[in-house]
Amino acid sequence: MTRLLLTVALAAATSAGVRARADDGPPPSIAERTAGMLRLEGFVDLYWDRGTGHLFLELTPSGRELLYQVSLASGLGSNPIGLDRGQLGGTHLLRVERVGPRVLLVERNHRFRALSPNPDEVRAVDEAFTPSVYWGFEIQAETEDRVLVDGTELFLRDAHGAARRIEEAGQGQLELDASRSVIHLPRTKGFPKNTEVETILTFTGGKPGPLLRAVAANPQAVTLRQHHSFVELPADGYRPRAVDPRIGTIPLTFVDFARPLDADLTVQWATRHRLQKKDPAAERSAPVEPIVYYLDRGVPEPIRGALLEGASWWNEAFEAAGFVDAFRVEMLPEGADPMDLRYNVIHWTHRSTRGWSYGGSVTDPRTGEIIKGHIALGSQRIRQDFLIGQGLMADFDDPATIRQISEMALQRIRQLSCHEVGHTLG
Repeated sequence: MTRLLLTVALAAATSAGVRARADDGPPPSIAERTAGMLRLEGFVDLYWDRGTGHLFLELTPSGRELLYQVSLASGLGSNPIGLDRGQLGGTHLLRVERVGPRVLLVERNHRFRALSPNPDEVRAVDEAFTPSVYWGFEIQAETEDRVLVDGTELFLRDAHGAARRIEEAGQGQLELDASRSVIHLPRTKGFPKNTEVETILTFTGGKPGPLLRAVAANPQAVTLRQHHSFVELPADGYRPRAVDPRIGTIPLTFVDFARPLDADLTVQWATRHRLQKKDPAAERSAPVEPIVYYLDRGVPEPIRGALLEGASWWNEAFEAAGFVDAFRVEMLPEGADPMDLRYNVIHWTHRSTRGWSYGGSVTDPRTGEIIKGHIALGSQRIRQDFLIGQGLMADFDDPATIRQISEMALQRIRQLSCHEVGHTLG
């Protein structure tokens, strides 16, 4: 009975709120509502209200889909807890829909599909498996088919799940402190095909564990930067490739209910970059667009040169496949944001102890096309290799021996760079 009364009360309050807005007349135009705000033009236009600290989004609820990516821009520095600088979080394919005074970001369930020209067959599968309404906004203003919504709550939350990760590691129960969490404007930018938003989030709580105390400036007030990307989906023309069991690859797996009766319902497509020859008929051809990976500018020499060389070895594989100069490795341009989804990045990851290196990617959930290659190389790996070399050499203080050990450690880091890029390539 209590639940029924609560439901009725909420419905009445919501209805009253809608009537109040209707009585107040139509919402203001976007230009009126954003007067005096800083506009950041891009794929999704942003408006920064300095007086309130709110960040607004201009959306077009056309039912189109866009990619929303969460990541961690700054790390905790503890390998056992596992919150690293540059770490990828959730990838979501969202459709922007308007319902009355609200805008919804709806995530379709792409794990179950019907790859059929029959729209009714497609709809039958869509309606059989639950989607998710990822977020909802109240419309603040509108102009023609465009609406303005307040995105502050979307951004100023623990989207990456940092507090949960710390708790799961047994290092304390922290909560987000809204009074110490803000939009990080220097890393909030707009570009034609992507919009990037970064936030500074502070987590507070008592009884921090020893791992947290070992790395945090103040373990009772842990501050991390989280990053949000809105990205235009790739253009048509990409052709998915079925996974071949004779070749190691990371698959995109889903169930296709439109498959023939004699075929397995489970489908696996290879995750890979889009790579096309300028001359499709030629045995060897330059690509329409090369794959370029960028190295973190924080890597020192001589490690920098070794990482560039090792990662670039992959060009030999592309050459053997008939692509001329299709894979390049360069330094990240000065001033570029490594979290920007336009860049395939090899991150140099510092931790208080030696930690994992890994290669991952942001992929289009519809096709498996890799949009961003994303690698984390642990900075202490090469130091451990150097110590192993010293342990194997009797006269390890001799300058000639030190040079020999150093070259061995650099050769190992070349191999590591090549290895992790291989994971990222799919």
